[in-house]
Amino acid sequence: MERLLVATRKGLFILDPSGKPGRPHFLGDPVTMVLADARDGMLYAALNLGHFGVKLRRSADRGESWQEIAVPAYPPQPDGEKTPWKLVQIWSLETGGERALWAGTIPGGLFRSEDRGESWTLIESLWRRPERAEWFGGGYDHPGIHSVCVDPRDPGSVTIGISSGGVWQTRDGGASWRSAAKGMYAEYMPPDRREDPNIQDPHRVVQCPARTEVFWAQHHNGVFRSTDGCASWHEVTAIKPSKFGFAVVVHPKDGDAAWFVPAVKDECRVPVDAKLVVARTRDGGKSFEVLSKGLPQEHAYDLVYRHGLAIDASGERLAMGSTTGGLWLSEDQGDSWRCLSTQLPPIFAVRFV
Repeated sequence: MERLLVATRKGLFILDPSGKPGRPHFLGDPVTMVLADARDGMLYAALNLGHFGVKLRRSADRGESWQEIAVPAYPPQPDGEKTPWKLVQIWSLETGGERALWAGTIPGGLFRSEDRGESWTLIESLWRRPERAEWFGGGYDHPGIHSVCVDPRDPGSVTIGISSGGVWQTRDGGASWRSAAKGMYAEYMPPDRREDPNIQDPHRVVQCPARTEVFWAQHHNGVFRSTDGCASWHEVTAIKPSKFGFAVVVHPKDGDAAWFVPAVKDECRVPVDAKLVVARTRDGGKSFEVLSKGLPQEHAYDLVYRHGLAIDASGERLAMGSTTGGLWLSEDQGDSWRCLSTQLPPIFAVRFV
């Protein structure tokens, strides 16, 4: 396999092709997000140090050494604002185009860098949308941008997922934005607000690189798919063994193939029947297979976070990390899994290099 980056509550681990975790980086510190930039080989790690704030590190030598770089910064907060204008967490990091880096943050701001993270610019056209006043936290105290999908064919087209603020999309590099959650619904809202696109809670949104009009979303109360570039969404009801979960990945070449990690429900965030499984569809959500070979099938209480499931560029290999420190690798699209570790700290994100 390629190297695998594993961001955990107590450090970053980089696994080599043998699958064994190497020496920890930032031992003891929560690493909320990690990014490998295929354009120049840089690695980025975002740390949340609590009272000491959010930090961002960059490595130019495959993780042998790290240097501190700038973190996204908000302008001064005006009077009357309820949501703090202060960086709480870097929740997503993505590349886009020839140079850009994108960072999605809590409390709901999107930032862009053109100089490898030496400086960041708040996308004020999104931050100053009047609809933002209705966004709210989905698991955290404040709203956050956890998904940033940059169209590989058009880097000016960016789609983001917000918990809880729905799906938003720009076609002009961030100059203007439109709400793009039509068709989603929220069971947790009163009937008259159920279909309001601005209060939806997509847990994770992904885009197929080869079929950029296809998006998948694991929502708070179901699975949704779009085949028209987020102009509309439809619910996928065949998902099993449950419709609740956080993680989703899509095959890089086949927009009909996607993987999910179901859990019981919001109030009971553990695997159904204490069996850790992955749900896979290969027909656009018409049917699902429940994959369990190599995964714990009794006394399993693993939850897989939004970024705890990854797929490589070939679409053959998947990696999955859980809140109990379990890490698994599949080299056959999820048909079977090999356990790489059961003793890592709780895992926030996994990514292939």
